[in-house]
Amino acid sequence: MFDDQDIASSEARKPVTTILVVEDDRAIGSFLVEAIKQETPYQALLATDGYQALKMVHDLKPGLFLIDYSLPRMNGLELYDQLHTTKELEDVPAVVCSANCPWQEVEKRELTCVEKPIKLDELLQTIEKVLT
Repeated sequence: MFDDQDIASSEARKPVTTILVVEDDRAIGSFLVEAIKQETPYQALLATDGYQALKMVHDLKPGLFLIDYSLPRMNGLELYDQLHTTKELEDVPAVVCSANCPWQEVEKRELTCVEKPIKLDELLQTIEKVLT
């Protein structure tokens, strides 16, 4: 028989889903990371460009990528494509953020795009929908 304490302790042992936020504007990225940590049950980490994100996933398998489309040296869709060529990451969902979302490319990859300027409530609802 399980009691409420057993159920609560098994839920406490579940690994926390990590969201990797890839945003080159540190102020926006830091804001998103803090908002996710405070408003959701998820952990969040920030990478400020695609190359840093690619390095970070060697030690971490996030549950979601939140990727700015306009990144330096590699756009968000190029980063998404590279991340998804890695076997361990091929099923990790992604949300693209952009002021000028490339809808055709996003839809081809079956991704979700959140338009900038980001409305925090909309973003948090989108994250929850993608992760559940």
